[in-house]
Amino acid sequence: MIDEMSNRAASIGHVLRCAVVAGLLAAGLSAGEVTYEQLLDPPPENWLTYGRTYDSQRHSPLDQITKENISQLAPAWIFPMPGARRLESVPIVVDGVMYVSQPNEVYALDARAGRQIWKWRREPARQRGNNRGVAVLGNLVYVSTPDAHLVALDARTGSMVWESEIASSEDGYWSPAAPFAIDGRIIAGNAAGDYGLNGWLDAFDATTGERLWRFYTIPRPGEPGNETWAGDSWKTGGGATWLSGSFDPELNLLYWGIGNPAPDFDGEPRRGDNLYTESVVALDADSGKLKWHFQFTPHDLHDWDSVEIPILVDAPYKGRLRKLLVHADRNGFYYVLDRETGEFLEGVPFIDKLNWASGLTETGRPIRVPGVEPTLQGNFVCPSTSGATNWMSPAYNPATNWFYLAVKEGCGVSYKSKQEFRPGGFSYAATGYIESPRFPWQMFVRALDLTTGERKWEYKQVNSRHYGAGLVSTATGLIFAGDDQGFFTALDAKTGEPLWHFNTGTRISASPISYAVKGRQYLAVCSGVNVVTFALPAGLEAD
Repeated sequence: MIDEMSNRAASIGHVLRCAVVAGLLAAGLSAGEVTYEQLLDPPPENWLTYGRTYDSQRHSPLDQITKENISQLAPAWIFPMPGARRLESVPIVVDGVMYVSQPNEVYALDARAGRQIWKWRREPARQRGNNRGVAVLGNLVYVSTPDAHLVALDARTGSMVWESEIASSEDGYWSPAAPFAIDGRIIAGNAAGDYGLNGWLDAFDATTGERLWRFYTIPRPGEPGNETWAGDSWKTGGGATWLSGSFDPELNLLYWGIGNPAPDFDGEPRRGDNLYTESVVALDADSGKLKWHFQFTPHDLHDWDSVEIPILVDAPYKGRLRKLLVHADRNGFYYVLDRETGEFLEGVPFIDKLNWASGLTETGRPIRVPGVEPTLQGNFVCPSTSGATNWMSPAYNPATNWFYLAVKEGCGVSYKSKQEFRPGGFSYAATGYIESPRFPWQMFVRALDLTTGERKWEYKQVNSRHYGAGLVSTATGLIFAGDDQGFFTALDAKTGEPLWHFNTGTRISASPISYAVKGRQYLAVCSGVNVVTFALPAGLEAD
């Protein structure tokens, strides 16, 4: 009887998988295989990685939507995600099929019409955190889960192929970041730094799910950097990897931002620089070995995670072509590094309200201003713990040679207390902060010169006072940005002039993308519980 039921279930599953594939074919979609070569040089119509390209420039070469016809841009379709709370996912588009996720769910959609092709869902052992997207390689779609697993799905049917544990959810870990696909490997991180749980990056075999290497963000005894932790404080040091990274195939280096140390606001138990928290690390992609690091905020006391996506650009610097890594940090400074060596080249503030440091030394170390550390009574600090920017992805336009980012001006009052670490996923922040009523949050979009950080223009996002959305740049000189008021806006990349906007009706907390299907260009962004897409009216795109 059991064998008969198993055979019947297998038969039904086969029929369902055939039906999904037939539906793809009927819709004129292919759910095509994504090769490593395509990830190295993505077709213009596809959006294959979190930042579109390995350098995370978030620049689309599509040129159908222009400054001249932007006024005609209109919603094309909206897909409401059942059961969603607030989406932060960046959609991935492969040959007309969109893959979009929320915690424990992945949807495959017809990218022309928003029609559901398949849905995958799992019941978690523990529900924590957000989800910021998927990765694709071969015929598989990869997603990390709230119980800290990495799952591989068949891109054609949504059937699970394998899953591997990144970390133990019973310890308090979860995994919100979009996985990162390179040649034969999937890179995945974890979250729980605010709980005092050490972070790491794992590389898994893309076909089998076998773990290939692990890089610990907090050095163990005997490893370089462990001396920057007093006593045994490294054991509860934090250093989460809760956002994605970038990759230079020529150098074979992965670049990843590392989160805050723990306890967040009380530095007494963890005297020292606390490596590799608040750093960008450059790792050999084959072995996970550290090549270099650069720490933005040694011994951070303000919870300024340095996970913001680094952008890689080959550009002239002081008369010589350099391989650059540029990074806008939550601490308020914009950095230019040599990505071959980690050498500090430039660093300037990109916000107006910054009082914790008077500048940077010749090696990029902050020159701290006394009296802004958290205290029992509270101390005033700019930027606040929420940061001068956050997970919202920046963008780069090669035509202007400018770096574009979402910026939050605002200050806070930071407090500290004494707290003992408790295992099992309990907060280990040693108190927290409040936003300053005198200097409340205000969001902007700003353009900076790539190599000097000079501000070129800014656009004030009216009434936007909370974390907003990331940006996307296009070949026609447009920058698209969302905000917490639900407005999706097109800006002139050269002047910052607003050219078009649409009120999606709900807070936008994700980064937008641009893609094309059968010659028609689309913009897409997750807003609230919806995936919202835009395009020119049918026929106009041919003009």
